[in-house]
Amino acid sequence: MASTLSDRLSQLVKTMRGQARITESNVQDMLREVRMALLEADVALPVVRDFIARVKDKALGQEVAASLNPGQALVGIVHKELAATMGEGIADIDLAVQPPAVILMAGLQGAGKTTTTAKLARHLIQQRRKKVLTVSADVYRPAAIEQLKTVTAQAGAEWFPSDPGQKPSEIALAALDHARRHYFDVLLVDTAGRLGIDEAMMAEIRELHALLKPVETLFVVDAMQGQDAVNTAKAFKDALPLTGVVLTKLDGDSRGGAALSVRQVTGAPIKFAGVSEKIDGLEVFDAERHAGRVLGMGDIVALVEQVQKGVDIEAAQKFADKMKSGGGFDLNDFLGQITQMKKMGGLAGLMDKLPSQLTAKAAGADMGRAERDVKRMEGIICSMTALERRKPELIKASRKRRIAAGAGVAVQEVNRLLNQFEQMQGMMKKMKGGGLMKMMRRMGGGGMPGMPR
Repeated sequence: MASTLSDRLSQLVKTMRGQARITESNVQDMLREVRMALLEADVALPVVRDFIARVKDKALGQEVAASLNPGQALVGIVHKELAATMGEGIADIDLAVQPPAVILMAGLQGAGKTTTTAKLARHLIQQRRKKVLTVSADVYRPAAIEQLKTVTAQAGAEWFPSDPGQKPSEIALAALDHARRHYFDVLLVDTAGRLGIDEAMMAEIRELHALLKPVETLFVVDAMQGQDAVNTAKAFKDALPLTGVVLTKLDGDSRGGAALSVRQVTGAPIKFAGVSEKIDGLEVFDAERHAGRVLGMGDIVALVEQVQKGVDIEAAQKFADKMKSGGGFDLNDFLGQITQMKKMGGLAGLMDKLPSQLTAKAAGADMGRAERDVKRMEGIICSMTALERRKPELIKASRKRRIAAGAGVAVQEVNRLLNQFEQMQGMMKKMKGGGLMKMMRRMGGGGMPGMPR
């Protein structure tokens, strides 16, 4: 949806550049493009109609600032109404209850509910400093309980054992008792999903809700479902008092219609968005920032947050001090640059948050190949001895052959890495201490080796 809508609106801004004001005619042209983009994104028709009506109402009679043309003004209105459709502001988890706060996870099988449970556990541990327990009440899907055990360990939370031979209600009550006796702040209950909505599933989750009295009932939905997400959302809304929505796979090749449809259908705010498969790939949903991404404006705030989260300021300071004292830039430092970039989400993760005007310049670049290049460089450096990393000038033909064999690459790849290293080494020699630290703070401790050339 993002690329389609932003492309259509960008074209519209260009065609309206010569017009002096917003008129009924150019509003109709713009709305036609927006309507087509939303329908192609599989947004529910009632949501599209309501959205178009609100944009039209706001646009007609709109005063255009001297610094804007009508096209830019209309894009601004679309941005504002997109954010309003997905929810105003940020709606985080409500934990203002006597511990343990119970959070019930609901949704269809395949939506990413179990993984999202672990991601949410990590978020509550990292961001809210909570002691978290997870439990699986899914006694139907093979390996569901073991899957939750594995991802819970990755999240750094604690897992309560359950067995497919138990009843979901027994599991839930036993976990709640354990959470109370061991002073957990939060209990996350992963419920059973089905391949489709059925009455047995809804009756079971209603029973769990009545027993546990959760402070939050979160509906987990696959952002790639589009129109199907609306039907699922309606069924869960009718069965449960939903307090929030979690959109998964928002980073995928998705038409993204669910993000616009689910909020209006359920009446519950979108609280979180799954933005990667990694255990830390869960973001608090910000409707305004997501609307910016949809319109190709990027999300610079998220980009800065991602860099700040990945940067190791202490390591950057040590590196700057080393350069100040005259210490040479060696392959250990070069490896540190690569590691810092990986911590910041890699090239694709960073590019995804840049405005479309900037990413368009790299449209011909193969980000997947660039990521592979970075991993290959890391492998080559790791195949070197400690002495070779400290003194790259020692690496001659025989050493190159040994390093290439160890990394599983051709000798030419080793030569290419050494050439890139020499270029960065030359740049570092030109940098003074103050300028270097400033660069490190801006870039999060590293340049971006492996970027498409």
